[in-house]
Amino acid sequence: MSTTTTPNAPTGPITTPLTTLLGIRHPILLAGMARTSNGRLAAAVSNAGGLGVIGGFMYTPPQLREIVAELKAHLASPDLPFGIDLALPQVGGGARKTNHDYTGGRLEELIDITVESGARLFVSAVGVPPVKVIERLHAAGILVMNMVGHPKHAVKALELGVDMVCAQGGEGGGHTGDVANSVLIPAVVDVARQYRPKMLGGEQTALVVAAGGISNGRGLASSLMQGAAGVRVGTRFVASVEAGQVVGAIQKTSRAGEIVDEMVAEAVDMLKLANFILERGQGEQVPGIALAGLMVVSHPRAPCLHANANVASSLVKPLRPDGPEHSLAFEAVSRAMGEVNTPSIVWETDAYGVSSHCDPTPQE
Repeated sequence: MSTTTTPNAPTGPITTPLTTLLGIRHPILLAGMARTSNGRLAAAVSNAGGLGVIGGFMYTPPQLREIVAELKAHLASPDLPFGIDLALPQVGGGARKTNHDYTGGRLEELIDITVESGARLFVSAVGVPPVKVIERLHAAGILVMNMVGHPKHAVKALELGVDMVCAQGGEGGGHTGDVANSVLIPAVVDVARQYRPKMLGGEQTALVVAAGGISNGRGLASSLMQGAAGVRVGTRFVASVEAGQVVGAIQKTSRAGEIVDEMVAEAVDMLKLANFILERGQGEQVPGIALAGLMVVSHPRAPCLHANANVASSLVKPLRPDGPEHSLAFEAVSRAMGEVNTPSIVWETDAYGVSSHCDPTPQE
């Protein structure tokens, strides 16, 4: 990928407690999509400074070993961190009768492989891992994250000892709840602040990763403003050439690393815009904007451009892969810088809902 940039191009990395904890440059995690988040794709995301996560749904132990080997073969450095994602719904007892043991009764062996692999993060995509599994992973120095679709799910997972939770709004694809990100993320952040996992040193509060319809830098910036420490992205990476099987007719023309660069560049730009508002003495607007689940955007005419819904698929567009002047990162940065120099639309909340006004002052 070309390193050509515009003179004023925003630069990363974006440092958060999540990037520090995982040892990554950018707060972007690959969603462990079954049969799509393979070793090549996970490695590409880790190589780009995010955290690549293998989608291990319904893999047998030999298959998981094979996919881990594929990932390691494509890592730019053996020291780069990665994660493994499994589905562990509760079976029997008071659980739903439709729940199924996706590990085929071989959970212990799959966890052994996870430990042997040296993964930095284990993700339970469905269900909370048994306490003995959490303890086994912690003993090996592996952090544990649980997917949640409701604040009460976050309470349950954190009570059992996980280190972080991923709040996935109803905008997401696959298994998710029906609570929107704008409500779910801040609510789960409030829950997480009540817990201080031992694996995080006992002083730092549990972390929240946002997911569901997040496909670009605006989604990343919005999630960070709502209190998340990073984002988990799935559909956006389906368009990458490294992705495994794809459902639908998404043209795979982008490289995963370029997608990471694009998101970070745009997010930095959006966060800089928020700082601009603070510097102008309008900081009182920012909390209301964040709590409303909205993002300050820069555009002369458009309403809020924050991308939600797993409509994220509608935002995955074919991009020209040929030539440095057409690289994904170059186009994204150029577009972002063009927006910075246009009037901004600042969203406010009032007694009647949400309204906007246009500030004609150009950004500097």
